[in-house]
Amino acid sequence: MASRDTLLPAFVLHRRAYSNHSLLIEFFTPAEGRFPAIAKGIKKARGHGSSLLQPFNPVLIRCSGRGEVKSLIDLEPAPAAAVPLQGKALYCGFYLNELLMRLLQRDDPHELLFEVYAHTLGQLSEGERLEHTLRRFEIRLLEELGFGLVLDREAETGAPLEPDRLYHYSIEQGPMPAQDGSLRGSTLLALNRGQALDKQGVRQARGLTRRVLAHYLGDRPLKSRELFRSFLPQGEG
Repeated sequence: MASRDTLLPAFVLHRRAYSNHSLLIEFFTPAEGRFPAIAKGIKKARGHGSSLLQPFNPVLIRCSGRGEVKSLIDLEPAPAAAVPLQGKALYCGFYLNELLMRLLQRDDPHELLFEVYAHTLGQLSEGERLEHTLRRFEIRLLEELGFGLVLDREAETGAPLEPDRLYHYSIEQGPMPAQDGSLRGSTLLALNRGQALDKQGVRQARGLTRRVLAHYLGDRPLKSRELFRSFLPQGEG
């Protein structure tokens, strides 16, 4: 953990009540990764502490303690503005947070992923194409976890992908040519280059990342997916 005199940039991934007046917060920071901390008496304290400790709101924090659960001892608003997420973008933000909660090990620093997360929240708030933004984040998340997707070459031969060819994606190996494959080479190449996808490519990319993430998430379904089903009739995300 950083020095007690160091203020850490952070986002709140999750919060819940802890005793009558406190909160148990799951923070995400660049240098310390994901970790829990108790904000003691925050709900009865004067000021705006509790309102600052909201998802998608950048803050500066100082924590102490040697155990797994720290104590929040200082809290300030970050120089960066809060990220206003509404409607579909808000549900997407909850989805990002749940992925981080489920896939990141505690106390495992991910400085680049922190930057990617903050940038993605900004894109969501600006109303960029949600599907495209989510796919880019999922791909970067998998890369940071050491599960990066192979999106430019065949798994077995290393040959470059052909845009008009069909492929099956073997998890932990990569694309393999298959007449009954569900992925076009053009979709995989566009994902690799961060390019826009057509409607078919959007469906294929969503199916790919959903299947790969499910492999690492295990059997417990994502709660945010249930929110998507009720709010997004077209199955975005």
